[in-house]
Amino acid sequence: MKFTFLGTGTSQGVPVIGCKCAVCLSAHPHDNRLRSSGLLSSETTTLVFDTGPDFREQMLRAKVDRLDAVVFTHAHRDHVAGLDDVRSYNFLQKKDMPVYADAETLGHLQREFYYIFENATYPGVPRLQIHPLDLQPFTVGDIPLVPIPVKHGKMDVLGFRCGSFAYLTDASFIPENSMSLLEGVEYLVLNALRIEPHHSHYHLEGALELVEKLRPRRAFFIHISHLMGKEEDIKPLLPEGVELAWDGQTLSW
Repeated sequence: MKFTFLGTGTSQGVPVIGCKCAVCLSAHPHDNRLRSSGLLSSETTTLVFDTGPDFREQMLRAKVDRLDAVVFTHAHRDHVAGLDDVRSYNFLQKKDMPVYADAETLGHLQREFYYIFENATYPGVPRLQIHPLDLQPFTVGDIPLVPIPVKHGKMDVLGFRCGSFAYLTDASFIPENSMSLLEGVEYLVLNALRIEPHHSHYHLEGALELVEKLRPRRAFFIHISHLMGKEEDIKPLLPEGVELAWDGQTLSW
């Protein structure tokens, strides 16, 4: 199995328009992050977590010429805004795009992209095959996924586990029943917005505390704001096996 970090930043990510901080002015590629998204692939199946505003650029940059499904974590715009661009895969693959999301996210998509769901569509509208998610395990091709409910402030968000790998974005609290679903995870992808506390995201200390509880072999922090600081400044603060993920980084297991 392989995971590619398509984007590791936030809507407050870098570069921020008009910002003169060291991160936004940094020339180091690890400090320049698109909105958080990831590509999970097996030998026969490729799926993407979320389609943010940078979806098209991410697919082009990673040279993804086949996509079997989109799996949504939640309905915030920095995770759904690029949905329209799945039309390219409709054209290339000559089939509807399977989309997996919970009821709240599907309702948002139906309002935000109403033209996709209307009965009288026009040529060029993305064609979707909708798969509503509850909290039951499901499979996309040959990739097994377990939904993991987490809290993003007061909002319900889904993380996902695939074997020894787990992907958790936009979380500030993980309920006890979800913690049990993460037992034994070896590769953890987790949001860590900044150094200071935040009302709806893990900050650096909180993310490190969660890593200490779960004790994965490796942990990768994503959804990183420019307020976190430059990678070279944060790296010395991280324990062995924990790192700030960077766009284009890959993980295989």
